[in-house]
Amino acid sequence: MNYEQALSWVHGLPRLADHVGVENTKRLLAKLGNPEKDLKFVHIAGTNGKGSTTTMLSSVLREAGYRVGTSISPYVIDFRERFQLNGEMIEEEKLAQILTEVRAAAEALYADGWNSVVEFDVVTSAALLWFAREGCDIVCLEVGIGGRLDSTNAVQNTLVSCITAIGKDHTEMLGDTYTKIAGEKCGILKNKCAAVCYPVQQQEAMDEITLRAKAAQCPLIVPDLQDLYIYKSGAFENRINYGGYDLVVPFPGKHQAHNAMVVVEAALALCRRGFDISDDAIINGIAKAHFPARIEVLSRDPFIILDGAHNPDGARALADTLRTAHQLNMTAVIGILNGKNPEEMLEILSPCFTHVYTVRPDNPRALSAQQLAQMAKKHFAEVTPCESVAQALQFAAEDAPRGFVVCGSLYLASEARAILTKSEPAT
Repeated sequence: MNYEQALSWVHGLPRLADHVGVENTKRLLAKLGNPEKDLKFVHIAGTNGKGSTTTMLSSVLREAGYRVGTSISPYVIDFRERFQLNGEMIEEEKLAQILTEVRAAAEALYADGWNSVVEFDVVTSAALLWFAREGCDIVCLEVGIGGRLDSTNAVQNTLVSCITAIGKDHTEMLGDTYTKIAGEKCGILKNKCAAVCYPVQQQEAMDEITLRAKAAQCPLIVPDLQDLYIYKSGAFENRINYGGYDLVVPFPGKHQAHNAMVVVEAALALCRRGFDISDDAIINGIAKAHFPARIEVLSRDPFIILDGAHNPDGARALADTLRTAHQLNMTAVIGILNGKNPEEMLEILSPCFTHVYTVRPDNPRALSAQQLAQMAKKHFAEVTPCESVAQALQFAAEDAPRGFVVCGSLYLASEARAILTKSEPAT
């Protein structure tokens, strides 16, 4: 297959499996010769912040001189974001070759009578095969959804597991309480690996994480908030000191300061397992990290902020960041998927925006611009539904000389970023 054919095949696969769990990926990896057995992992699960944490830790390890594989989910700009080596995406031709091999393995499974392979099983297996072929020293692996039953949980050689902020998302799959959701996320804890936990959790989630870590004989590391000092800095800048590390965190918001604390502790946990990571590698690696659509400042004059916040906790983090930066009463372009508690998200964002342009993100589960506008009218002074993302961005730019915010969905962030930066949209 060429690259376009490979993408078409992957995206044409089912999203949900007949057999729920990691068995699909395990069988697929077995057909590929179990490449994951040659790799070591930092495995990252959580509701919010796992992508930022994965990206910062990968950058730290790269700065320390290691050959680092990184797999994130979901991607924002380009499908190849899921396959990164030392911060560079896989070449299209190489990915097509890898996916051709994975397709042959999947078809061998079909011939065996096992036809439950889904898109994320293929993506995970392809990434692990490539990382093994490239001789990665360590892989930073972000969970897709949950943890216990996620395709990425087919790996075994986990040195450190990170549990980022736990919130109520994907409740139809993970459960409707913090305890149940935390339990699913903690499914990635492997026996005696180090477990690093985000320092601000709901108590029910923290209790469950503590129990699960003890059961798996994992030393539990929770960064101490008393060791955190946040410097006064400019709008959307994030300078902190944590445990003596003076850090420039490249993503705005107190939640990102907390994610950086997790990264520091994960790096130190790896040091205790034989990795050589200097203080300078931690400081410089965090500063050099880049991740699109995480309260990303595309322009400062006027301010144009792009955020993939797609659930109430993400909306809360955005609202807190805007408040801290003294950027309220702004204009926003908002699009939200159904099932993401849109009413709660809008209520959380209500103090931040006066005029909101509603759009439908490019996803079949997205609320229409009109549906979202009806909800938004309860929370914002002025609401305008738009026919397209491009139209909404144009209206927002004309209406808001101070700038505007785009938020509510990673699908919206992908489409809007392509327009605002004149790059290709995600495929």
